[in-house]
Amino acid sequence: MQKLPTPMDVKLMNATATVLFLGALVLGVAGLVKWAARQPMFAIQSISVVGDVAHNNEVTLRANLGGKIKGTFFTVDLAAARAAFEAVPWVRRAVVRREFPNRLKVVLQEHQVAAYWGDEDSSRLLNNFGEVFEANVDEVERDDLPHLNGPDGQSGQVLGMYHTLQPMFSPLDVSLDELELTNRGGWRAQLDSGGVIELGRGTSDEITQRLQRFLGTVTQVARQYGRGANAVEQADLRYGEGYALRLRGVTTVAAPAVRKALPVDH
Repeated sequence: MQKLPTPMDVKLMNATATVLFLGALVLGVAGLVKWAARQPMFAIQSISVVGDVAHNNEVTLRANLGGKIKGTFFTVDLAAARAAFEAVPWVRRAVVRREFPNRLKVVLQEHQVAAYWGDEDSSRLLNNFGEVFEANVDEVERDDLPHLNGPDGQSGQVLGMYHTLQPMFSPLDVSLDELELTNRGGWRAQLDSGGVIELGRGTSDEITQRLQRFLGTVTQVARQYGRGANAVEQADLRYGEGYALRLRGVTTVAAPAVRKALPVDH
């Protein structure tokens, strides 16, 4: 006996019934998940924090977070939680993960301070990536940090230039204490002895060449007046073939031969 084909209206009814069943199943599962998500057993009960915590502890974190992390294991917004932790002073990066059934685990990376940034009364610091951040400067534990300054968008360039120039001063037993990139693109350095050096504008290679020329001869010039390199009060390296120099306690000009090769300004 030949089997008759299923009528089209029956096919449509079967397909509709299947769709309705699947829809009801999805709604049921979604409702079940919503119901489970609201259960007290899934409410966030604890947050474990690991990683860099030199400047933060449970008390300071709790005070700074101030109830910003909301929801349950299923509903907590991890991106918002990460942003809340990264807004805490000294925190550079935070990774937030769920831990079933009601915990969060947070891995913190703190800023590693490399320099003071901006004016001396500023609360801004520079980390070792050249990024500017704000924190309580009284919590800085190092006393050998330089003061750097310049446009915020060029903080990384300023830090890089400091790392390039600082070792060059070691043979003279002086240290680079401050470095500034001015708004006009010029570099200005200040030594721990108080001396100020105008380095001028240019590429990193051009700046280092000028400084090498200065450091290679300044001891000889200062010795003519019974002084050492730490007696430098002011130096201007923005000359094509030499530099202008002022030594602390010296009021006479250099000998003509020296002045021709290495201009001295008093």
